[in-house]
Amino acid sequence: MPEITDITPQVKDKERCNIYVDGRFYCGLKLETAIKNRLKAGEHVDLARLDEIQLENEKSEALDKAMTHLSVSMKTEKQMRDFLKKKGYVQAVADFVVAKLEDYGFLDDAEYCRQYLSFAGKNKGRLLLKAELKKRGADESCIEAALETLSGEEESARAVLDKYMKNREFTKENLYKAFRHLLSRGFGYDAAKSALSSLGAEEEGGEEF
Repeated sequence: MPEITDITPQVKDKERCNIYVDGRFYCGLKLETAIKNRLKAGEHVDLARLDEIQLENEKSEALDKAMTHLSVSMKTEKQMRDFLKKKGYVQAVADFVVAKLEDYGFLDDAEYCRQYLSFAGKNKGRLLLKAELKKRGADESCIEAALETLSGEEESARAVLDKYMKNREFTKENLYKAFRHLLSRGFGYDAAKSALSSLGAEEEGGEEF
């Protein structure tokens, strides 16, 4: 059976402690909770019991911390779970918090994706937007659904191009760099080519862009 190998006070919160099981950090608990449940180093413990102890005693506090975290900006479910894990909460507590936040309408990957595209879509292309949402852990189906509603990519590409070409000479070299810049911003070949054509850039022998 797993063994509690150490219990140490948390550096940033002296009223909480870190529980180490078999030499590795397992979870955080209030010192009062650890004492109440007579947890001590050298004790063999059922991990399911540790999870129950934390869920019973700290679910409300975990929910409060999650709400405060959300007050800064929206989060995906994965970002919230990562936050709770970093704070030392076990999966059972994270499941409780996520379920509550979803019930309250405060955690919604579909809405997160829609809002993200509403502002980031003004200067980024579809490919980059998709990659960034994936990096944030948004649900794949929510990403695809949000991208289906995205419109005006060519207009966005033109706006990015206009900003890039400001104070730059209209030369073949600069136009090629502008084309590469648009691709780096996640715009597809067709959108980038259309934006350049709108400036009067023409392909030479079909090899320029």
